[in-house]
Amino acid sequence: MYLITNDLTFPPIELADEEGLLAIGGDLSPERLLLAYKSCIFPWFNEEDPICWWSPDPRFVLFPSELKISKSMLQLFRKNQFEFRTNNCFEEVITNCSNMVREGQDGTWITEEMKDAYIQLHKTGIAHSAEAWFNGKLVGGLYGIRMGKVFFGESMFSTQSNASKFAFINYVKLLQKENVQLIDCQLHTNHLESLGARMITRASFKKYVEEYS
Repeated sequence: MYLITNDLTFPPIELADEEGLLAIGGDLSPERLLLAYKSCIFPWFNEEDPICWWSPDPRFVLFPSELKISKSMLQLFRKNQFEFRTNNCFEEVITNCSNMVREGQDGTWITEEMKDAYIQLHKTGIAHSAEAWFNGKLVGGLYGIRMGKVFFGESMFSTQSNASKFAFINYVKLLQKENVQLIDCQLHTNHLESLGARMITRASFKKYVEEYS
């Protein structure tokens, strides 16, 4: 389905194809982005492509209570190597995420249009960053959307070994204290699976989002 810019309507998520692609087009206005997340949909597309909207089945998520911390990460925490901060430099975090070279990807899906949209959401208190600092320098982090008791993760980066894991683990602990019930990881990665993320059906994900967001 092709979306019309001045029409915020999305098709039912059950109409997504086998890969999870639901719709193409539209825009990245704050109103459309928030409707998308609340509808279990997220944008993901390459620089040269139109905006693509996805709702995969199954969905990769982390329940904060299921967070796994490896022995090596526990040792890292004891060393106090990194400093954890939130929302200290959101724009720098998203820029670093867009510059990361990722396996199997020729370019970035975090276009300038995408960055501008999430920076705008950050300024309204909806998009957040979690950060790892080393000797006063940002070395890892992540960003995403917080709606009620759900955090919709978007992207992570690391310029130093284990920095993104450090930021993620600290942020999950913080979100758990704030009674967040679900963290959306969107698509499977071994990195997040090692931290406790797992697949659930899209139908289950939809129920959680309706209840908690």
